[in-house]
Amino acid sequence: MKSILADVSNKEFKQTYLLYGEEAYLRHQYRDKLKVALLDGTDEMNYHHYDGKEVVIGAIIDQAETMPFFADRRVIIIENSGLFKQGGEALAEYIQNPAQTVFFIFVESEIDKRSKLFKTVRDQGRAVEFAIQETAVLTRWIHSLAQKEGKRIQAEAVAQLLERTGADMENIRREFEKLICYRIGETDLVKEDVEAVCTVRITNRIFEMVEAISEKNKEKTMKLYHDLMELREPPMRVLFLITRQFNILLQVKDLLNKGYGPDQIAKKVGVPPYFVQKYQRQSSRFTKEALKKALEECIAMDEGVKKGLQSDRLGLELLIISNLN
Repeated sequence: MKSILADVSNKEFKQTYLLYGEEAYLRHQYRDKLKVALLDGTDEMNYHHYDGKEVVIGAIIDQAETMPFFADRRVIIIENSGLFKQGGEALAEYIQNPAQTVFFIFVESEIDKRSKLFKTVRDQGRAVEFAIQETAVLTRWIHSLAQKEGKRIQAEAVAQLLERTGADMENIRREFEKLICYRIGETDLVKEDVEAVCTVRITNRIFEMVEAISEKNKEKTMKLYHDLMELREPPMRVLFLITRQFNILLQVKDLLNKGYGPDQIAKKVGVPPYFVQKYQRQSSRFTKEALKKALEECIAMDEGVKKGLQSDRLGLELLIISNLN
């Protein structure tokens, strides 16, 4: 990230940038910084934006070869293309010797570092990863957001906000804006404000439901399940998240048994470091065999619904009840 800021500050740009990783908020922030700096105040006649997997590489290359109109640069942004996983070979060839006036910004959530396009951009330009940020970084950011609004936010409120939002910075920003609107005219933001207006993510509700299942708490489990249904969450999405939760717990349990530390587990499993302790605690409530059985039942339910052997809602209810017994 610092390398991009240095390029913008010095106005010395690479012709190709790749912004990738799980943190969408930062990817978009740095995309926009580069776009504004590269266009340098000119109108958007020399700017082109492609989004999605249906991009036509030949058309992009033709655009790149077109001289900019009364400007020094032509800027092409390509997002969510999947080209860094497959199909980007022709563009990789072009980027090795592009027109001197074209500047590419690729924005992707997932990439394959073995791909020819990734290796080319890494060698010819800049490939910058935007990973999920650690708790300390997010905490400082939230305090800076509060400061900009002339507010103070208590440490307990920050912790509660992160508990509800997770590490997604865009989600944090949206929920923080709710807090600001809720506390107009007040200086201090407290835990009770977060509890009053900030939304609990569905993944948090799934975590709570699996926790209740681990405790064999039927009443709490079914209440959380009915809350999800009232929120009109599709049963198959709930199934996906339950399956994901059991899978994470199984991985955490296995890695703990092998002696891995929290930071290593976070990296291998792909969860924020500050969640590892919670997963560790929850996984301890299950045996390895119970987690494997739960995953097998999730897979069986998914297949049963897709084959028309049972309805999605009934299948989900039977799955939950089975794991409560």
